[in-house]
This record gives sequence, structure tokens and C-alpha cells, in this order.
Amino acid sequence: MRTTTDLVTNILDETTLDEDVIEAYINSANVFVTAYLGTKGLSDDLLANIEMWLAAHMIVVTRERAIKEAGAGGAYVKYAGEWGEGLLGSTYGQMAVNLDTTGTLINLAKQKSSAWSKAVPNFD
Repeated sequence: MRTTTDLVTNILDETTLDEDVIEAYINSANVFVTAYLGTKGLSDDLLANIEMWLAAHMIVVTRERAIKEAGAGGAYVKYAGEWGEGLLGSTYGQMAVNLDTTGTLINLAKQKSSAWSKAVPNFD
């Protein structure tokens, strides 16, 4: 793996996940980055950064969705991003897309049934 739990934890606003769970997300991000970007000629440092942002993205779109709005009286919560937005559904995914100078991630993000939606782990 190219990134660490400490690096992923440092970019998240906050997390209650333990290191083993974060490590599982990092593993999924590593598999994804290796499969789609590993042979594109990007530097190891850039791949490590993309992997870090992808792991954070996976966390916030599955286990720790970012709250956009919350209410008390009617007890509602509105989450930032929407299911189906894929990589563009969080600021972390958007950063990974921006770091990918090959354009591979933005092309995947634009596909209706992208490989991304199949790569996100479900830890519930």
C-alpha cells in the first residue's frame, strides 16, 4: 500500500473508525489505484496521494457521510453528496480526480455505471 492510516486520518474532518477499518479502505483504494492508474506513468508520490484521497472518499461515502444540514424539531439529516455521484460526490474524491493528470478518474466518474461504484467496499 502506498498510504497510511495516519495520513488518511489527518485529512478527514474527524473519524471514529479504528485503524483496522481504515486499513481496509486503504487496501481497497490501493487495489483501485493499482488497477486503473498503476501503469499510467504517474510517480509513486502522486499515486500515494491519490490513494490517500480515494481512501478518505470511500470512508465518507460509506461509513461516515458528511452532514450538510441537520435539524432538531423534525429530526432530519441531509448529507453532502449524493449516491451515484461517484468520485465527484465528495471533496476527497474530487481531489483524487484533480490529482490524476491522466484523466482516467474523471472519465470513470463520468461513466453512468463506472468501475468506481463496484470498487467501493461495504463494511456494514
